[in-house]
Amino acid sequence: MTDSQAPGTSFYEQVGGHATFKALVDEFYRGVAGDPVLKPMYPEEDLGPAADRLMLFLEQYWGGPGTYSAERGHPRLRLRHQPFHVNPDARDRWLLHMRAAVDSLDLAPVHEATLWDYLERAAHAMVNTFDEDPGVPRRSLL
Repeated sequence: MTDSQAPGTSFYEQVGGHATFKALVDEFYRGVAGDPVLKPMYPEEDLGPAADRLMLFLEQYWGGPGTYSAERGHPRLRLRHQPFHVNPDARDRWLLHMRAAVDSLDLAPVHEATLWDYLERAAHAMVNTFDEDPGVPRRSLL
């Protein structure tokens, strides 16, 4: 067992820390940038601020620095996503891009399964409508 796999280390540390979550988020937003359903949900032309927020959230969730809460308060994921039309199509597109991002990391099977399980459950929890019309977002995600 290596030090990064020692009992008591966080998932964040076990998977490689900041570099891993940065790679995950960068790859995810490469997909989002070309997605005709998801891209309009981000009011900033540059997806950088959204990527930073997601990276900080995921790092904190998995045992890394608490920067997200220090800067933005409690995550309140459902509340922060409420202004957006998150239907099953948007969820599935989010999962498609996130799946590609997770696959790009080459994580150990146990880490990949743990991360994917959370991401999949979180995506399903964000669905807030079954309407097909995407509507207009009123503020940025996360």
